[in-house]
Amino acid sequence: MVKKVYTGTVISNKMDKTVVVAVTRLFQHPVYKKTVKRVTKFKAHDEANRCKVGDVVKIIETRPLSKEKRWMVIG
Repeated sequence: MVKKVYTGTVISNKMDKTVVVAVTRLFQHPVYKKTVKRVTKFKAHDEANRCKVGDVVKIIETRPLSKEKRWMVIG
């Protein structure tokens, strides 16, 4: 199985070994054909606490690490 990889911006690093990453996606509205922007927030594991707010990082799908954490920072 291929794991999903997304690119996003770190919006919070206040938790220990966890960052919140905002992933922005553009899609076309099915009826009105207008381009719509949606932002989804993911909690991702950051083992070394290296990420700072504003960093652009890649996250990859992983096994559940906690109640809400299913992603890991890879770069």
